Amino acid sequence: MLWAGRMRLGTFGILLMLVHASAACEFEPFPYSVTGIVCRMTKPAALLLNQETARVIQAAFRNAKFPNITGERSMRLLGKVAYGLTNIQVNDLSIEQSEVELKENDAIYIAIKNVTAFFKGTLTYGYAGAWFLQLFHSVDFEIESSIDLQINIKLTCQKDQVAADASDCYLSFHKLTLHLQGEKEPGWLKQLFTDFISFTLKFVLKSEVCNEINFLAQVLANFVHDLAANFVQDEDISVDISLASVPLIKANYLESHHKGLVLYKNYSDVFSDSVFSPLLLTESRMLYFWLSEHILNSLASAAFLDKRLTLTIKGEKLQALFEMEDTEVQRKAVQMIFQGASYNDSMAKVWSLAQPQISLQPEGTVVKSLVAVEVSIFPLGEEPLVVLYMEKEIMVTIQAAYAEKKLILHPLDSRIEFKVFKCTADPSGNDPSIRNFLQTMISVMGIPEVISRIEPALTSLMNSKGLHLFEIRNPEIITRKGYIIVQLDFSFSNHLLLDFLEKRL
Repeated sequence: MLWAGRMRLGTFGILLMLVHASAACEFEPFPYSVTGIVCRMTKPAALLLNQETARVIQAAFRNAKFPNITGERSMRLLGKVAYGLTNIQVNDLSIEQSEVELKENDAIYIAIKNVTAFFKGTLTYGYAGAWFLQLFHSVDFEIESSIDLQINIKLTCQKDQVAADASDCYLSFHKLTLHLQGEKEPGWLKQLFTDFISFTLKFVLKSEVCNEINFLAQVLANFVHDLAANFVQDEDISVDISLASVPLIKANYLESHHKGLVLYKNYSDVFSDSVFSPLLLTESRMLYFWLSEHILNSLASAAFLDKRLTLTIKGEKLQALFEMEDTEVQRKAVQMIFQGASYNDSMAKVWSLAQPQISLQPEGTVVKSLVAVEVSIFPLGEEPLVVLYMEKEIMVTIQAAYAEKKLILHPLDSRIEFKVFKCTADPSGNDPSIRNFLQTMISVMGIPEVISRIEPALTSLMNSKGLHLFEIRNPEIITRKGYIIVQLDFSFSNHLLLDFLEKRL
């Protein structure tokens, strides 16, 4: 139910969004060697998330359903007094201060101070006097409270993913005042019930709130794990984000380590040569992602096996490729290749013949691939005719950036080597003009055209996972030998986290 989900929202859960921890799981003797993905969230990010959780807690209390509270007590002269508090709900709530502290190698400490809450409901009571006097009555009540909440979140592991223990939870009451029928001055009825009702109410509130917090800790841990797993999955291709080692909890950052093995049908991914070290990341930005070169290679292999590395080009796009420059050489080559057919009656198909090889270097991401290109024409009333077929090995260096919520891929230097070349206009292959023209066309227009198709496809895929909902500031994509680092600052709309959680609870 929605109210139950909202009741379970709290600061601790938000901070778990980027932390996957382990205490009970078994790891390799050298866990960093099997680490493919690392996430580091620094103290500024934790503080930002902690500010946001004040709104989450307010929404949780306002929409919570509290259990009825019943009790019974013997009173001198009055006999046995029974009471019940029903229809309890929060009438108003405010939070003055919320703080978070990372206790190194221990826990996440969260202090929520001066939570002012007004509860309202109905008090029903009855008693049998010593002289058989019986009275039963119901009155509306309001409870004014001021509470401090302290939580120490321990991180454990179950089934290779996070399990959070928030049972170390304390509520301190600075104030708990009972008002009956709107009266602020003490009356005999208020004096009668205030003491023992207050004691019971404190106990119930503490039990309910802390139980909800402990429950939500695991709910949010599972939610974040599922959210992250969904982000790195597209149809049959996914990435194993199970834990590779115990996370680091430092005074200035939280860091989690994940296996990052690519999963695709019968494709088997093995990784045991990671170059990761915590020293590779700094603390100057809010959020860091470290990815091994192995992951990108495995994803490229899975995409190849899934037959995704295929592209068709027709019409105006095809014309733009072959008419990149208006020269006599270009016009002659095009006429020979297409044999007078229009671009609307032609099609170029580009696909990868083998699994691409990816190498991360300081200058960028180097992609090496064996690619086939086939150009066909469709004469009216005749069978399609392949007028050009070539296989070439291409090596291109690409620099990546992210701006205005779009992925930007910029190709740098490229090298092209023809392996197979067949053209109906040049059966012998002795005319260098066609091959030279094609080599120039591929490097100047062909490679940028393919990359321009990849950019929106990847951007759309990331946005379908919710990336566009975050305000990412000054992102940097840094490549080094064997790994890539994405570092950024971020913010998000005030209700984003609450909306995410409500949809899944």
